[in-house]
Amino acid sequence: MVTEADTTLRDGRTLHFYDTGPATGADGLAVAWLHGTPNVGDPPEPLFEAARKRGIRWFSYDRPGYGGSTPQPGRDIAAAAADVAAVADALGIARFAVLGHSGGGPHALACAALLPDRVAATVSGSGLAPYGAEGLDWLAGMCPTSVAELSASAAGRGPLEEYLATSEFDPEMFSPADRSALAAEWAWLAGVAGRALEGAPDGMIDDNLAYVAPWGFDPAGIRTPVLLLHGGRDRMVPAAHATWLARRMPTAELRVLPEEGHVSVLAAAPDALDWLLDRAPEGSGAPGR
Repeated sequence: MVTEADTTLRDGRTLHFYDTGPATGADGLAVAWLHGTPNVGDPPEPLFEAARKRGIRWFSYDRPGYGGSTPQPGRDIAAAAADVAAVADALGIARFAVLGHSGGGPHALACAALLPDRVAATVSGSGLAPYGAEGLDWLAGMCPTSVAELSASAAGRGPLEEYLATSEFDPEMFSPADRSALAAEWAWLAGVAGRALEGAPDGMIDDNLAYVAPWGFDPAGIRTPVLLLHGGRDRMVPAAHATWLARRMPTAELRVLPEEGHVSVLAAAPDALDWLLDRAPEGSGAPGR
């Protein structure tokens, strides 16, 4: 069962958040799910059974501008850390792990970098490297839709708004393995993306602008365990991004699944949950209020 609620931050913003309830078992773990672009923050239903078997509690939230959360124009990637901490505080969760997918990947790394006393371990799946990363041809290997959207983002809010107003869905952004996943267990993603697109585009615009701006932290400074999970056939964010991050993060482990794409790589998410459990101290999922 998923419960939903709001918390009001010191700056007056509202964050809408989700919770599946207290973790179970002696080794129970709370895991923050950080959603992609454009999605709302519902915890990942396709992973509920895997989480239940492992005693994992999911919590998550709508990033600013999505769903029930107040927009925050000009936010950077680093801003997610304070928002995740605020949600954890509202739920009475002191220490937790983080799993971010796609656009949630960089935001998950922000939590690892900026909340080292609270985040036990982090998984970033299908995530971008910083824009302008030295030694990385950032747009190389991306599908035309990703190149066009991120290039418009780099040109500023106005060009991005114009691009999004006229762009159309391109199924070729997904690999054959992705399309199979989206037709089966990960069809759930279409629902959360659809809900994200029902309202104003603030969340999507601010996400994209944050991807091509300075992140607000250096991934090389992360000292807690990080797993970088990526598909070798990812057409939206090529695996070179994860490889670049892995070379610069001393605590990172890189897993590239050669035949998987941007979404289908989530077939390895249950193994990633085991990885988090192995690295989280006992009791990280202690029940909140």
